[in-house]
Amino acid sequence: MKKGLVMILTLLFIATTALTGCGSKTESGSEKPANQTAGEDKKVEPFELTLRHTQLGDAKKNRFAILQDVVKKTESEVPGLTIKLDGVDSEVNRKEKLRAEMGSGSPPDIFDAFGNPDVKLYAENGLVLDVAPILDELGLKDKFQSLAQWTVDDKIYGLPIGASIEGYFYDKDYFAEKGIQIPKTIAELEAIAEKVKADGKIPFAIASKDAWVPLMTTNTLWSYYGGADITSGFAKGTTKWNDPRMVEAFKKHQEWLNKGYFKKGELGLEYEKQRTQLVTKEAAMMYDGSWTASVFSNKSQSGKLHNKAGFFLMPPAKEGDGYSVMFDSNNGYAFSSKIAEDPRKMEAVKAFIKNLYNEDIQVRGLKEDGVIPAMKVDQAKLDAASQGNDLLQAIMSQMKDVKFTWPAFDALVQADVNTALGQQLQKMISGEAEPQAALDAVQKVQEEANAASK
Repeated sequence: MKKGLVMILTLLFIATTALTGCGSKTESGSEKPANQTAGEDKKVEPFELTLRHTQLGDAKKNRFAILQDVVKKTESEVPGLTIKLDGVDSEVNRKEKLRAEMGSGSPPDIFDAFGNPDVKLYAENGLVLDVAPILDELGLKDKFQSLAQWTVDDKIYGLPIGASIEGYFYDKDYFAEKGIQIPKTIAELEAIAEKVKADGKIPFAIASKDAWVPLMTTNTLWSYYGGADITSGFAKGTTKWNDPRMVEAFKKHQEWLNKGYFKKGELGLEYEKQRTQLVTKEAAMMYDGSWTASVFSNKSQSGKLHNKAGFFLMPPAKEGDGYSVMFDSNNGYAFSSKIAEDPRKMEAVKAFIKNLYNEDIQVRGLKEDGVIPAMKVDQAKLDAASQGNDLLQAIMSQMKDVKFTWPAFDALVQADVNTALGQQLQKMISGEAEPQAALDAVQKVQEEANAASK
């Protein structure tokens, strides 16, 4: 039995127990009859594809609307097809439900996924469809910015829906009122945090019930202190989590905690709550992904910050060292390998890929949802899409100032390491662990994971 399959089956036990009580939202993509071709009386045998998505909640409604339009178009082009939409929380899907389905060999036909390490692990065990031949047929293979995180031995096991960067969203009115300039160094950022705190506000909005949220900040800190390439060496054994530079980065995060730069009780707060802190002006800044940009153009979601949010990248320790930024295209859609056994489903998947992965949809995603295109798009169209949206223009314009880019940590390390890292950071936040001890614990899990993969 392959080691990867052993890992999946191990994860299955964990995921199955965690699934008790987990909910999902299921609905059909449209209400059209699935048994009749357009303009013909001839009966067509109906068939169904299940599509697992994570576009739930008000903040993702634009993304969901785009997906619904793609689904309807695909259904209209494929006789007999109905696409059943299955909406599940992103964390539940990735860490519980999808693992359980992969362990039992029954994933959805189309599913929201992360390329590395998730899909690569599932692909090693024959559970994911290689879409390279489809991309060749549709002429799309060279249209993506990068498919590296989805590729194994020239086989492509999924497609990114978009790309993203991370940075600070901030209250422009507050910055203007206080005469605050965009910081060029971490020291200047800390000076702003002190000024905000003195005003009785929270410097950095935060919600750390899910560890990946505070880890966005920590990941950027360690990429400055340890270098942009340090994370890529953990799974190879060429770098270590408890490297002194990593400890220094975690100590910086701990210092910000001790200085009261974050909201108290953050470990009990869901992700959406950090956005609430910013839009109600309880906080002045929020470190988050560019995918959040669409919130601030929506009056019902952005409150007092409607069209009044700015964006800047976390600055380096020393001015002139260059910006170092997470640039990631690791989230998208993958397809069950069982699709290849059914010619009708295969044609439906081809239509879905054609309708979702094109320049028009990529531009629409940028304009309506702030999602940076994962595909190569004409610059003039990108400029036009961001016209009139100051926040989106700020995000796009700052990308040209970036010197170093790197994938998010969870695209580079094993699932067990990801889990251990989150647990140890949360222990540090609660005061239960010091940076050195936390990173020693993560390194131990890393070494075990590396040994198991040999």
